[in-house]
Amino acid sequence: MSKKLNQLQATAICGNDISSSCLYVSALTIAYAGQYAWVSLLMVAFVLFLFRKIYAEVVGALPLNGGAYNVLLNTTTKQTASFAACLTILSYMATAVISAYEAMFYLHEIIHSIPLIWATIGVLLLFMSLTIIGIGESANVAVGIFILHVVSLSLLVITGIWFVINNGLAIFQLNWNTPVLAGGVVTALVLGFSAAMLGISGFESSANFVEEQKDGVFPKTLRNMWRVVSFFNPTIALLALAILPIISINEHRESLLSFLAQTAGGNWLAYLISVDAVLVLGGAVLTSYVGVTGLGERIALDRILPNFLLKKNARGVNYRIVIGFFVLCLSILLVTQGDLASLAGVYTFSFLAVMALFGLGNLLLKAKRQRLPRPEKAAIFSVLVAISFTIAAFIGNMYLNIVSFFVFLKYLIPAIALILVMLNRAQLIKWLIFSIGKMGNRFKKSIFSNLKLHRLLVKINAHELVFFTRGDNVAVLNRVMIYVEENEVTKKLKIVHLANEHSNNDNLKRDIEVLDRAYPEIDIDFVEIDGQFGPEIIEQLSQDWKIPKNFMFMGSPGDRFPYRIAELGGVRLIM
Repeated sequence: MSKKLNQLQATAICGNDISSSCLYVSALTIAYAGQYAWVSLLMVAFVLFLFRKIYAEVVGALPLNGGAYNVLLNTTTKQTASFAACLTILSYMATAVISAYEAMFYLHEIIHSIPLIWATIGVLLLFMSLTIIGIGESANVAVGIFILHVVSLSLLVITGIWFVINNGLAIFQLNWNTPVLAGGVVTALVLGFSAAMLGISGFESSANFVEEQKDGVFPKTLRNMWRVVSFFNPTIALLALAILPIISINEHRESLLSFLAQTAGGNWLAYLISVDAVLVLGGAVLTSYVGVTGLGERIALDRILPNFLLKKNARGVNYRIVIGFFVLCLSILLVTQGDLASLAGVYTFSFLAVMALFGLGNLLLKAKRQRLPRPEKAAIFSVLVAISFTIAAFIGNMYLNIVSFFVFLKYLIPAIALILVMLNRAQLIKWLIFSIGKMGNRFKKSIFSNLKLHRLLVKINAHELVFFTRGDNVAVLNRVMIYVEENEVTKKLKIVHLANEHSNNDNLKRDIEVLDRAYPEIDIDFVEIDGQFGPEIIEQLSQDWKIPKNFMFMGSPGDRFPYRIAELGGVRLIM
């Protein structure tokens, strides 16, 4: 078994991503909210506080890699879950490329001869290599970066406070009396909040590698990330408004913290902040690799992506997923030539959509999986408030930059098309076979093509599914059949009942016979086994039947269920 991540390591991996926002979110928020930027950032901290409970409830109930994809897979259809997976992967791609490019932009300020595009490729390649080496080793790198970042930001805050103490609040008063946007204070706060929501991008990352974390670590990563951004983002915005005129802040938007450090502390602090920016933005690239590896493995296991990607190296890393992600990042970098406006469109809207979908998943978990044990519960009202704020931020960003929204759609639509092809590949092959058959014998090659397609279809349909039943009635089993018919490519189902001396399965057998006639396209095999349901028998059946555990289904367990869902190895909840 691979070594699990402790609290510091897990916090560092996702914390580098979310805390890297401190480098740009204050300037971005001040551009729209002016002197009220710190209020907008406090509003974001409040929303993030609500999402702490939302994420803790969902991942506590379903502690499996995949984030929003995982919860939607266990509460809705595979198509809906795949949509969330597309958005998450797009968010990671944009995060990795933007972070790598911005890191090299900061480094370019120190070493002017660095070619930005080639240096960005080098950063992506470096962190690809670190991820392939193994999550434990890469986590140690992340810890070093995270500690340096927190120390650097703390020095900036302390130096800034000392500067204000010695120089007074004249600049802050000047900024405070600056006229707000044409729409007034409310408009300024709303637009500032919409822009500031980018300051919590990365909060979703921890849920995508929860299986690599030690027990009890996940909720602590949420708490730690919330504390970091809730303190530093509003504080830095306030200090910037107290030290620099708003016009100067807007002129140095891309490197505000370096300029603020130069003004408050001098060259040494500006240099430290620049070096820190290079490193922590590099850490955000690492977060993208780690997060997408956990998510990629999960959706490949569910046959949404090809099983080819599941090959692991000696350290247990899905290196083909890592390399594939690097290729995707490289392609988007070369296509856009580092155009941050285009990349930001993908980044902003995909991230906000993932957050909203996670909130939706929480509501569905409450409605459909009421009996599922969970260590924490978020109030329904707080979930609705969090989703509403996220949707408002999505709409606000559309208002701020509609061009970026269309760039986002240009990347999202092909991704969804690819996923739909994978989910419906069996039906597409049937259509191809039918079309080729209509061509007749005029094209000899079509005969061989038809034969190959038949073999491919047989291979796809050959995989079996397993549903563990407690002796459910025909209505429950009928819902299982509907789920399989609508969501799975495979049409072979084993219905397994673990019997004991009190079992009477005559009615169950008759119900299955009825379902076998009602669903002729699904091959049903009823299996009765003596034993007790639990991780051991799941493992045994998985090995004996060569069926992955994530293709085994069950209904939601109750409070008295003796095992945690994570102990079942990925068995899915469909009832």
